[in-house]
This record gives sequence, C-alpha cells and structure tokens, in this order.
Amino acid sequence: MDESAPSNVHHRDVVISVPNIAHLNLNSLSLNETRGASALSPSSSQKWLLRSTLQIENILTEEEDKKTWEACREALNAFDFSIEEEDKILGKAFGQVHSPYWGEERKKLVPKFNIVKEIMDYLRSLSLSDDDLRKVLKKFPEVLGCNLENEIKTNVQALEKEWGIKGKSLRNLLLRNPKVLGYNVDCKGDCMAQCTRCWVRF
Repeated sequence: MDESAPSNVHHRDVVISVPNIAHLNLNSLSLNETRGASALSPSSSQKWLLRSTLQIENILTEEEDKKTWEACREALNAFDFSIEEEDKILGKAFGQVHSPYWGEERKKLVPKFNIVKEIMDYLRSLSLSDDDLRKVLKKFPEVLGCNLENEIKTNVQALEKEWGIKGKSLRNLLLRNPKVLGYNVDCKGDCMAQCTRCWVRF
C-alpha cells in the first residue's frame, strides 16, 4: 500500500494538470487565430514588430537609407498609425514585405520621401481627407509604390473619361476599392495571370 500510494497521487496530479494545460493552449490558439497570428506568437502586432525590426536591420544597411525610411515614416504621421503600421505600409508598398498585389515582380526598394509625398499630395487633391487617406492606406498600402504618372493619374483619368466617375463618386469608389488606383492591365477575359492588377476586377 505504501508503494502504490505515491504512484496514485502522481497519476491524479497528471490527470488534473494536463486538461488545464490543454485548455490554456486552446484558448491561446483561438485568440491568436482571431488576430490572424500563429499560435506560436503572442499577438500579430508583436510578430510584426519583430519582423519589421529585423527587416530594417537586415535591409537598411546604409545610414542614409535608414534616414530616408524615417522621413517616409514621418510623412505618414498625420494618419495616426503606429510605427509598426507605418513600417508595414512602407514595406508592402516597396517590396520589403511580400504582398500578393505585386506577386513576385516587386523588387525590394528603399522608399523615397519625395515619391511618398507626391502621391499623398495627389490623393489629397482628389478631395480625400486625412481620415479617408488613412482608410485607403490600410486597405491598399501598395498605392505608395505605384507609379504616380503612369498608373495612379492615368487610372483616375480613365475613371472620369470612360465611366464618368469623379468628385464624390470618385471619393466613394476609392474608399470602397482603392486598388483601382494601381490597375495596369486589362485581360478582357483572356487571363494574363495578373488578376490583382487587372481592370477586369473593376
């Protein structure tokens, strides 16, 4: 009896503790899945912070590049993004973070302040408020990496000339589907495998 008692106690402890651990893991998994993160990371924001920091350290090796990145962050300050969100926006726009929009074609670039500012100024000229621009950048951060003359302005002109979309209608469209600013192909039903950038989605 003396030899079996410790064994029974130990067995009961295991039986009691294992479900508790499993319960905690399931809760953690559910929470992380809801946030779009893996069960191995405590939260998506922390996961992005680690990735962002590593990317800046690994890619922005030149001091001048780091200063340029900081300047571009400052250009986004008006929209009340966190530093992590600013890094994510710039990263997706300039190929530092993979985006399905670009596919595999986007080269990793260091964003240029004048390019970011010119695009933001042009979007403001379309009667988009800072709150509107915040929504556009959240939905379509890649817009900052699009060509202003050949894509953004050309597409806005096409929307006005071909569909008569301008003013408030244009604003509403851009808030609903800002990716239209970056469309640069039209397969006309004969797929070119560039669906994320095709007018057929319009």
